[in-house]
Amino acid sequence: MIVFAGVLSNAASEVGYVLLIPLAGMIFGAVGRHPLAGMAAAFAGVSGGYSANLLLGTVDPLLSGISQEAAHIVLPDYVVNPACNYYFMFVSTFLITGLGTWVTERIVAPRLGPWKASGTEEKIEPLAASERRGLRFALVTSIAFTALTLWGLLPADGFLRQAGTGSVIHSPFLGGIVTFIFFGGTLLGIAYGIGAGTVKNDADVIRGMSQQMSTMGGYMVLVFFAAQFVAYFNWTKLGLIVAVKGAGALQAAGLHEAPLFLAFILLAAMINLVMGSASAKWAVMAPVFVPMFALLGYSPELTQGAYRVGDSVSNVISPMMSYFALIIAFFQKYEPKAGIGTLVATMLPYTLVFLLGWSVLFVGWILLDVPLGPGSPLMLPTGPTAGAAP
Repeated sequence: MIVFAGVLSNAASEVGYVLLIPLAGMIFGAVGRHPLAGMAAAFAGVSGGYSANLLLGTVDPLLSGISQEAAHIVLPDYVVNPACNYYFMFVSTFLITGLGTWVTERIVAPRLGPWKASGTEEKIEPLAASERRGLRFALVTSIAFTALTLWGLLPADGFLRQAGTGSVIHSPFLGGIVTFIFFGGTLLGIAYGIGAGTVKNDADVIRGMSQQMSTMGGYMVLVFFAAQFVAYFNWTKLGLIVAVKGAGALQAAGLHEAPLFLAFILLAAMINLVMGSASAKWAVMAPVFVPMFALLGYSPELTQGAYRVGDSVSNVISPMMSYFALIIAFFQKYEPKAGIGTLVATMLPYTLVFLLGWSVLFVGWILLDVPLGPGSPLMLPTGPTAGAAP
């Protein structure tokens, strides 16, 4: 459940890093298991499975927009919709959950050994009546918000569909998916606070936000120094050089179909070790690889899907990942001597297993010729208007 929740958390951007990972450590410690195993499982789901989800997240429109602009280099009218990888990422959610659970139980937990509790760990207590009431309020709000969304999407002339065509792919809903995610999270949080009695007016909402920000002091200090390192690294252009050189090597290899995309996945995973941001990295790689693969007949959606696999699997061992310092700080709560080496050694099995398992799924997807998402073929149609928007 922790790995599964971690994978789903990316629908709300990167909240899983600051919320779910420390919570997983508390849960494992409270039931007598090693807290680092719990945090490793959560980190694997949040970061190693960052692109997978049962829902569309903020990363989907971000990457599809970059892919579309890159596709315009050779396909001026091509449209890449935010749901272009949805089918593949839906299935990947269960794959990552299973692989993450297996690695935790078979490799990470036995390596960490038994947990020697200090007696100061958080205890799991039954929910209070006010908390149960808050959850009921949040559930009702969630049902109402979902019903409103479906009311706008299910009818052929729904108000959330594209006017005139009735398309969902090019609808205001997918175009404004980040707004829907924001309002969904905000309304559920306020509803829970009202039900639990912790929110009585707008001042309580602001006060709650302020209290949460006050706990970020230590993280801000860590990020300040981590940001200096990342900034100097970017200033040297080493990440850009690696990306361009890697693209040249891959293009010169003369590979096709499965071997080509396996090589691309591996290249993306390696570049991720020196360039942390998924969007910044794709902004560099997409103008090179999307047109290159399009000229070979492969769709931009397929190229983007392969990139998302490679970019995700090595997140958990990449010091360039923006939350890496924060995860080390979480580890140090239970293991004061933990550092970069401790975190990388703990998470390396996840990277290797995710890389192997997810690559096998991707190759199988290609061989079965299954669309990656709605309106997202694997191969480009032939002809001068291939890829043009309808």
